[in-house]
Amino acid sequence: MNLTAEVRRQRAARTLADPRWAAVLARDSTADDVFWYSVQTTGVYCRPSCGARTPRPENVEFHPSRESARDAGFRPCKRCKPEQAPSAMRQVELITEACRLLQSLDPAPGLATLAGQLGLSPWHLHRLFKAHTGVTPRAYVAALRAGKFREGLSRGDKVIDAAYEAGFGSSRAVYEQGTALLGMSPRRYRSGGTDMTLHFSISPCALGLVLVAASERGVCAILLGDAPGLLEDELRSRFPAAQLEHAGAGFSDTVARVITLIDEPSGGFTLPLDVRGTAFQQRVWAALRRIPHGTTTTYSALANQLGMPKAVRAVASACAANPVAVAIPCHRVVRQDGALAGYRWGLERKKALLARESES
Repeated sequence: MNLTAEVRRQRAARTLADPRWAAVLARDSTADDVFWYSVQTTGVYCRPSCGARTPRPENVEFHPSRESARDAGFRPCKRCKPEQAPSAMRQVELITEACRLLQSLDPAPGLATLAGQLGLSPWHLHRLFKAHTGVTPRAYVAALRAGKFREGLSRGDKVIDAAYEAGFGSSRAVYEQGTALLGMSPRRYRSGGTDMTLHFSISPCALGLVLVAASERGVCAILLGDAPGLLEDELRSRFPAAQLEHAGAGFSDTVARVITLIDEPSGGFTLPLDVRGTAFQQRVWAALRRIPHGTTTTYSALANQLGMPKAVRAVASACAANPVAVAIPCHRVVRQDGALAGYRWGLERKKALLARESES
C-alpha cells in the first residue's frame, strides 16, 4: 500500500471514530454552532446540518469555531451559510418579533401586514408561526384578546368595558364567545366564579387515591395521589374561586366509572368532560383521546400529527396541564427513546397504567 493510500485510510478512520461524524451523517441541527466541518476537496466549511452531499470521511476535518475553519483556508459553504446564525435560531428570532408586534400594536396587524414587516411571505410566516407556537397568528391574537378580556373582568370592569378594551368589536361578539373563552359566562367570571359549585369525592384505587370532581357540565378533574389533603389542595388551586362540596351518594357512579377505567382501560370513558384550556391545549387533549389503549406515541410524533413538528415542548406542556388523568390518556406519550419521561402524578403510576393497558 503506498503512502498516499495509507494517509487516506488513517484520515478516514479518524473521522469515522469521531462522534461528531454521526451528527454530520444525521444532519443534526442541534449540533449547529457546536462545531463546524470542512471538506478538503471542495475547500468549504459547513455546519453539521448542511444539506449538501455527504463528503467522504477521509476529506473531512472538524473545527471548534468558524474562525479556525477560516484560518485553515476554508471558505463558507454557500448552501448552509455557516457564517450566519443557524436557521432555527433565525426562525425563533423572527417569531419572537412577530409575537412582540402582535402584542404591542393596536389593532394587531393582519397576516399580510405582519409578514411584510418581517420580510416574509404571508404563507411562510403562517407556516413558521404555527410550527413554533402551535397556533396560527389569528389564533394567537384571539388568545391575547381573551387574556385582556379576562384581566379586565378580574379588575372588576363592566363586561362591555372589558370587551371593548380587549378589542372585541361588539358586545354581541363577546357574549357569543364569552363562555367558550372563559369556561363560564362573562358575568360569572367577573364575579370570580363564586357561584360555581364543584362536587368532588376521594376514593381508594389501584394507584393510591383518586379525586374526582365535576361541575354541572361534566367531570372537570381526575387527580391521583396519596394524601387526601394534598389532592383537595390541588383541586382548590385549579378552581380557586369555586365552591367545593363533598359529593353525596349520587356521585358514587361517576367515581366508580373512573376507578373502572383505571382497572380496565380497554372500556374507555364515556362520561361528559368539562375541561378548560387554551385552544392549543384543547387540540392536544383531543389528540390524546384518539391514542388507542395499549399503544404509545411520542411527543414529537404527536406534534407532527397536529401539523406542528417544532412545537414538541408546547405539546409536552399541554400534556402536563391535563386536568383529568386517565380520561385524557397523557400517560400514553413517551420520549423518543421509549423512556417514560415525566408524568404529573408520578412515573410509577404511569408505568403501572401502561402495564395494565398492555395486559388488557
